[in-house]
Amino acid sequence: MTHIDRLQLQALLDKGSDADLLREMMTYTANRMMDLDVESLTGAGYGERSADRSNSRNGYRERPWHTTVGTLDVAIPKLRKGSYFPPFLEARRTADKALVAVIQEAYVHGVSTRSVDDLAKAMGLAGISKSQVSRLCEEIDERVKTFLQRPIEGTWPYLWIDATYVKVREGGRIVSVAVIIAVAANTDGRREVVGMGVGPSEAEPFWTEFLRSLTRRGLRGVKLVISDSHEGLKKAVGKVLHATWQRCAVHFMRNAMASVAAKQRGLVAAAIRTAFVQETEKEAHAEWRSVADRLRERFAKVAILMDGAEHDVLAYMSFHKSHWSQIRSTNPLERLNREVKRRTNVVSIFPNEAAIERLVGALLLEQNDEWAVSRRYMSLETMAGLCDDPAVEPPAIPAA
Repeated sequence: MTHIDRLQLQALLDKGSDADLLREMMTYTANRMMDLDVESLTGAGYGERSADRSNSRNGYRERPWHTTVGTLDVAIPKLRKGSYFPPFLEARRTADKALVAVIQEAYVHGVSTRSVDDLAKAMGLAGISKSQVSRLCEEIDERVKTFLQRPIEGTWPYLWIDATYVKVREGGRIVSVAVIIAVAANTDGRREVVGMGVGPSEAEPFWTEFLRSLTRRGLRGVKLVISDSHEGLKKAVGKVLHATWQRCAVHFMRNAMASVAAKQRGLVAAAIRTAFVQETEKEAHAEWRSVADRLRERFAKVAILMDGAEHDVLAYMSFHKSHWSQIRSTNPLERLNREVKRRTNVVSIFPNEAAIERLVGALLLEQNDEWAVSRRYMSLETMAGLCDDPAVEPPAIPAA
């Protein structure tokens, strides 16, 4: 140990019970270890002239070293030839990557940026600002982009579309935007998330472009689109997909009950539901019109609503009976939408639309992976007759 080293250590010891003593001693030790390591690599000490010198220093680069006693600012020597990184910090590189993964996971699972900051401090870090959290989470973007822009292969007879609303800053204002989620079932009977969009849900140009983006990626063979009542979407479905539109029966019931007094809603709802339990499409339409006529005198608004919505609400009945419960409403998306809403509520107000796509896209990717390993949503036998593409043969069903 040199005389200078002894003086530096003595200066640290003279601080006694100073709260920063341990951190300063660790910083000094780490810096000294790197100096000695570089001396062996260069063949000479700092500022020393030697015939054995094979390389020379080129300054330092500061790096925060996160430890359980706090964040230490260490100075890593730079070399004129090649590079140098201290071996004892290699493990920390892995830990740093793990930390980024933790922050990403926390963000995706709806933990607020303030809570992420508290989490970072608890792990011995100096704390992470909101902007730092956002920068770290941008690494999710590549995976989400690949997922949302992947080619859509095969034939997809059923397409469910639903929206949930979130707040975002736009032009100095806070506005509400719709997050559109599209899920489809293919002829193998499996569900996949096929698309996501952010925009004004009532605008027909938005719906048209959203559906066209799906067809550009390969969506084809759509027979039925199930959604809430959006006139813009209904027109876009006919224009782009040339498919039948099914108005969500659950949302229709909510709309109908809005004009009925609370005490009478049970009676009116029970009457309308009798149409849904009929055995055939013909019987369902007859019952629907009969119920509308019975309600017309006391509940004129409900009757008028039923008159206009009959064919849209009962469209599902022209498809395989075993699918009726799954294609009459957007309920298959309700659980997914609740999870999206739960996690987006934590954020409260998104800084921009890119942040919405990052978080919701990561959630959809997670859900899609779960569906990929779960059992079929619909049976192969019942889906076989929904494919018109001669290039796609229905799967052979083995004899019993």
